[in-house]
Amino acid sequence: MGNDRIERLLNEIGHILAEDTEYPLDGTLLYAQVDTNWVAPSIFKPRGNHVLYRWPDLDRISVPLLDLWEEQEPERRWAEIEYVIRGAKFAATFNYPEEIAPDEEPLDRRDRIVARHFGDKPIVYPPSFPDYDSAETFEV
Repeated sequence: MGNDRIERLLNEIGHILAEDTEYPLDGTLLYAQVDTNWVAPSIFKPRGNHVLYRWPDLDRISVPLLDLWEEQEPERRWAEIEYVIRGAKFAATFNYPEEIAPDEEPLDRRDRIVARHFGDKPIVYPPSFPDYDSAETFEV
């Protein structure tokens, strides 16, 4: 396991999160589930009486998350990352498969993790996925 490479990847993730300048970076939570060839990231921002969901840029965030996951030995790979930014620092917590209840629904788990970081504040989601409005549709 290359600690320098892991540190670089973690810093790269922070830089990608910092590119969203519409809302403050402080307090940002990136929660991502990762496995072979797939990543499911979610970004949350504290906004007073609620938590705002921000659409991740999958093209930018997926590669460093997958690279970070692949840096681990196959028998000790984590399944989830909780990456929290506080001020100018970040903390990354890795959750391993054996720590995850197999019967817990992924979205329920995500909501529980968000509540652990932000309390019982409601999560506000954007009205639609940004690409849906401009996507072409085809009849089959």
